Amino acid sequence: MKNFSMSSFVAGVMFGALLAGAWFFSDNSTLFLSSESLSRLATSTESMVQKSGMISVADQPFGDTVVVESVIVSLPSVWIAVREMNGTNLGNVLGAARVGDLRTRVVIPLLRATEPDRTYAVQLYRDDASEPFDPAIFSVYVDFDTGARVVTYFTTTE
Repeated sequence: MKNFSMSSFVAGVMFGALLAGAWFFSDNSTLFLSSESLSRLATSTESMVQKSGMISVADQPFGDTVVVESVIVSLPSVWIAVREMNGTNLGNVLGAARVGDLRTRVVIPLLRATEPDRTYAVQLYRDDASEPFDPAIFSVYVDFDTGARVVTYFTTTE
């Protein structure tokens, strides 16, 4: 041990740490992605994240029912309300249905039929376990991630 020096020891430790770091980071490809790759990764990750409230409805023929394509919520049940539009403001509720969790193809009967070539809204409300649906009492369902009301629009056709 006569030839041992502190500087040789420190240099050896630093060299070992450098090799270990290179080995560790070589398996973690996200640290070396290009900005284009990072953008694609962010886009694909966003599509995999489930929102806390989402509703999908397509344009459809006018009539006495509205078909909601899908509803995703984090609560056991919510109300889906079909509303008239008064310009850019939400108007009267034409009909509502109670649903829970993930639902597809929900048919909502209306108290008054939709008219051709008009825009309508579909909005989610929290369920307080009472019936009938009352938009004056029930609170609007808000997406937990964005803080925005969960509402989407559709147009009726002839």
